[in-house]
Amino acid sequence: MRLTMAQALVRFLAAQYVERDGVEHRFFHGCFGIFGHGNVAGVGEALYENRDLLTYYQARNEQGMVHAAAGFARMRNRLSTLACTTSIGPGATNMVTGAALATINRLPVLLLPGDGFASHRADPVLQQLEVPGRGDVLVNDCFQPVSRYWDRITRPEQLIPAALYAMRVLASPAETGAVTLALPQDVQAEAFDYPEAFLERRVWAIARPLPDPTALDRAARLIRAAKRPLIVAGGGTIYAEATEVLRQLVAATGMPVAETQAGKGSLAYDHPANLGAIGVTGTSAANQVAAEADLVIGVGTRWTDFTTASKTAFQHPEVRFVNVNIAHFDAAKLGGLALTGDARAALAALPERLAGYTVEPAYRELVSRLHQEWDAEVERLYTLGHRPLPAQSEVIGAVNAVAGPKDVVVCAAGSMPGELHKLWRTLDPKGYHVEYGYSCMGYEIAGGLGVKMAAPDREVYVLVGDGSYLMLNSEIVTAIQEGIKLTIVAVDNHGFNSIGGLSRSLGTDGFGTQYRFRKDGSLGLDGEASPGATLPVDLAANAQSLGAQALRVRSIDDLTRALRDTKKMDRTVVIVIEVDRYAAVPNYESWWDVPVAEVSTVESVQQARRAYDKARQRERRFT
Repeated sequence: MRLTMAQALVRFLAAQYVERDGVEHRFFHGCFGIFGHGNVAGVGEALYENRDLLTYYQARNEQGMVHAAAGFARMRNRLSTLACTTSIGPGATNMVTGAALATINRLPVLLLPGDGFASHRADPVLQQLEVPGRGDVLVNDCFQPVSRYWDRITRPEQLIPAALYAMRVLASPAETGAVTLALPQDVQAEAFDYPEAFLERRVWAIARPLPDPTALDRAARLIRAAKRPLIVAGGGTIYAEATEVLRQLVAATGMPVAETQAGKGSLAYDHPANLGAIGVTGTSAANQVAAEADLVIGVGTRWTDFTTASKTAFQHPEVRFVNVNIAHFDAAKLGGLALTGDARAALAALPERLAGYTVEPAYRELVSRLHQEWDAEVERLYTLGHRPLPAQSEVIGAVNAVAGPKDVVVCAAGSMPGELHKLWRTLDPKGYHVEYGYSCMGYEIAGGLGVKMAAPDREVYVLVGDGSYLMLNSEIVTAIQEGIKLTIVAVDNHGFNSIGGLSRSLGTDGFGTQYRFRKDGSLGLDGEASPGATLPVDLAANAQSLGAQALRVRSIDDLTRALRDTKKMDRTVVIVIEVDRYAAVPNYESWWDVPVAEVSTVESVQQARRAYDKARQRERRFT
């Protein structure tokens, strides 16, 4: 069939499906895009001509649409996603941050940025980068380190292998991430006789590979020999839909579970073996058990520094690791025994090998007691009654109380993700959606849009600080345009609260983290003595100007009433509440390695360095 390269690409994308466990899923739900001279006559024309094949979604910000696609893919357990197309130049490079987020979080997103002329006949075109010593360098080369697969389509027939290679990576649980196909604007419009087989319906089978049986046997022996085993459930547990198998394994053995940010929801919060969040943003229960664990079984986790508390969380002198992961790269971390394979298949293979094994009663009782104590601590933090402004933990409690068991909370950056990780009571594996692989400011609203697109039957609560809100709120307009309802709770603490707290802990007194007018030549320090008045930013007025319903509330009671009222609304609503930036949830003995200046004339920095040097002594190398 004679088609332009762009027309063939759109037809190809519309015909791609994946299959797992006998169930087929259409892989591309649609295509986000912002048109410019680099794609309007190519991909734009192809989407216009094939509107019945692939739905076009209009975005307001290129980074935002990649975040929305990533949120959609995560909510669908990586079995479906969206493509994103932009023009050449700034439209393309605006997607680089989104590409990094998708790749770091192992989420499939297809990026289709416009590019220069492959023929070079019009060089330099508008927005084209020129490098005097190289004729083949263009800005889309920036995508190479943040993409799992990258190609530039310089001839129309090149699309055939490139599109197939791209799908192989996108559909692979072990390799997935951002995939970039840079599309020169002249080639997009060139025609070629594409074979019918390339355009036909294609189903990519997603298998559940079982780890090597010998490795499984070794893992079972390690578990049987352990006195204080601990399971750490990561995002791969949920993506592999292994949560029920995990619950059965816990019921049979009594092994407790701690959860990473991406893995939160792997076990219901009220299960007596669930110790909650682990690591830097962990609970007192999980961190106490982790410190004494002699065997740690990681399931679908990348073992980031927040999960390991910069390798200080696990202090048993003979601690061993078993890593269940679809990617061998992650399975081999911390010197652990690698069970490379699908999480559900691996966990399902263990009970037979562990027949008759359970943890000792005293350990089970300890875990249950710590679980109950932590639940009481959550309740305390939910109901502080902090005055004159409420604490952020009370806001979380109010939203959690109103949200249904299958509703979704979305967050990404600032102080909120750490407190959500500790405090959010999760009952459903898809009810907690905090992007913490990249912890990207601005993800929240756009990501929430993608979540709601993927799960229209669930209420989606976006919790966002004023800093993230101001960075990227434009996809509120997209939500309004598409008739998509989000409930956005904007927490106003007049600045960058998370980094303010970190700054204070490092001896620099929150410098440069408050939203204040300059006074006496300085933006000042943290606290009441900071120069300059608070900036008159009105988040509610901004939200209303974008088409959302906007509400201002002052108290937790008012917030609760507003949240209940929004359940009856059918369009996006933004609720703004001011909180006390200093009323933070404790860190529960966890530590994060952020180097402090080795020399300084500031006494508070010197003190912070001494504390840092002492804390670093607990860091371990696991080989």
